[in-house]
Amino acid sequence: MRSILNVIWLVLSGFWLALGYVAAGIVCCLLIWTIPFGLASFRIARYALWPFGRTVTDRPTAGLPSMLGNVVWFLVAGWWLAIVHVLTGVVLCATVIGIPLGIANFKLLPVALLPLGRQIVETR
Repeated sequence: MRSILNVIWLVLSGFWLALGYVAAGIVCCLLIWTIPFGLASFRIARYALWPFGRTVTDRPTAGLPSMLGNVVWFLVAGWWLAIVHVLTGVVLCATVIGIPLGIANFKLLPVALLPLGRQIVETR
């Protein structure tokens, strides 16, 4: 079932969301001090391509630098990526087959807003 949902996700929204994360990653990699944000964006792009079967958890070793980095991320890219997730989630929830995909979009909101200090893990 996960594979079917992932394929539908990839066709309807995953590819476009991943492109947004890649664009944010490229912008963040332009400056040396924002490269960690670019790497986080590329990591989330992989998750946005194939989200079912994986989940986001907090990293217990993340501290103050991650919190400060999340503030910078929010200002640079997080807010507009979150808006894209909300809009895509609402549109997908308008159809019966798109409801699980819309819910997956809403589950991506926390990592879109504050990605540092989180890790993506398999749910097996």
